[in-house]
Amino acid sequence: MSETMNKTKIRWGILGCGNVTEIKSGPAYQKTDGFEVVAVMRRDANKAADYAKRHGVSKYYSDADALINDDEVDAVYIATPPDSHKLYALKVAAAGKPCCIEKPMAPSYADSLEIQKAFELKKLPLFVAYYRRSLPRFLKVKEWLDANEIGQVRHIRWFLGKPPNDIDLSGEYNWRTDAKVAPAGYFDDLASHGLDLFAYLLGDFKSVSGTALNQQGLYSAKDAITGHWLHENGITGSGTWNFGTHQREDLVEIYGSEGKISFAVFEEADVVLANTKGEEKLFIEHPEHVQKFHVENLKKDLLGKQTHPSTGKTAVHTSWVMDSILGNL
Repeated sequence: MSETMNKTKIRWGILGCGNVTEIKSGPAYQKTDGFEVVAVMRRDANKAADYAKRHGVSKYYSDADALINDDEVDAVYIATPPDSHKLYALKVAAAGKPCCIEKPMAPSYADSLEIQKAFELKKLPLFVAYYRRSLPRFLKVKEWLDANEIGQVRHIRWFLGKPPNDIDLSGEYNWRTDAKVAPAGYFDDLASHGLDLFAYLLGDFKSVSGTALNQQGLYSAKDAITGHWLHENGITGSGTWNFGTHQREDLVEIYGSEGKISFAVFEEADVVLANTKGEEKLFIEHPEHVQKFHVENLKKDLLGKQTHPSTGKTAVHTSWVMDSILGNL
């Protein structure tokens, strides 16, 4: 571990070089000073080779164990579907290497906790790609909250809805809606981002409950979820996620004693502050590689300069929130 941190460059291997790594994350690891992507893995060797060639990566594998145990790989980024996160993460921990896992951390709180404990036992850094904690757009919301721009925060609510897409309607296989991979479907993939962000903005959740069902019957996973919760500081919250509505909608509203903050978790929209001084709207653009600041913060943490905002510990809390809303605990 200490030898890894003393290197001029920290050499990363990526497990699962699929779509998320093409623009969102992979180039961020390559372009961060002091980081280098030296190996990628995909079960389809031809696709792994193609990715490596296009992105200028020297080695590729079709076997995860080979990448994890490669002596030239100092740290591992797991970007496979969530049902395999635990399998690979435990192997990375056994190999004694720092790790960043794509969100959600795992399909269940129990699996997430097992991963976190494995890295804690070995005293290894563990991060999860809840990159919104590092994005300037949402840091502006945190700045307003920290400055008491809306007074005492009372309540937060989020509605996220979207129509079924062509894949949903066709019955074509999609791991994101396969209950064996993602039991709550798009909720697992999307709601985790917002709920994790709310814990960052407003503090950890104290109590959580909810209802989850499948209204449309288009796939095996849940498609309609509601939840309500209480933060440890007394702020109440509620959320509705429905993946069978007639149009897309993504709106978060934070109510305070002296104003309101509004923003979207996914849509490209203004962050809006309305209080006794008037209304302020700001559009803060995301970077081309949306995980840029998240990855730069990984480097700062690994070098001991600051603690990353999204660790295994914070992600386990988000997994607990998710399972509590789904009624799995």
